[in-house]
Amino acid sequence: MATKDVPPRWDRKMQQRLARGEAAALGELYDRFASLVHNLAHRVLGDEKAADTVTREVFAHVWEHPESYDPRQGPLRSWVAGVAHRLAVQRLRDCETAALPREAGAAEELERKVRRASVAARADFIVHSMPAPLRAALELAYFQRRDYRQTAVDLGVTEDEARRRLRLGLQLLSTAHDAGAPPGYGGAV
Repeated sequence: MATKDVPPRWDRKMQQRLARGEAAALGELYDRFASLVHNLAHRVLGDEKAADTVTREVFAHVWEHPESYDPRQGPLRSWVAGVAHRLAVQRLRDCETAALPREAGAAEELERKVRRASVAARADFIVHSMPAPLRAALELAYFQRRDYRQTAVDLGVTEDEARRRLRLGLQLLSTAHDAGAPPGYGGAV
């Protein structure tokens, strides 16, 4: 069993390969995390082209600064997601600041929009990161409007297990509204 201070072997090896400048490592990292990065950026920005740009920027940052990943802070996936989130939010702020007139409430409106986008991106990250059984239960309840009894039948589990999965999934999802850190962990980009 891995301890909190020891990242998965793949994460450590990937960081070492990137630090050595192995282009194949960047390709592997891109294959593994590009959809995550793009989805997070699109969720924040609501624009396909802007999400494409942020995706390129994230992988350029990873290539140029592999040492900025600290394995003790968490998995490489979380770090990449955090970089994506920060770059997407920064792009949103830059675009909105340029587009908004210099009114008294413009800055507050921009911050509300950034907070909404951040919560949405965090919720998306949480849903895609949670274990498949929890995600399946939430998808049945939310998208197919199943109650816990129907969810239990559809999943082939007891009603108590269906309720447990739904409760835990919703508890995880509720953390998206926390004012704390975005997906990933802190640190400068």
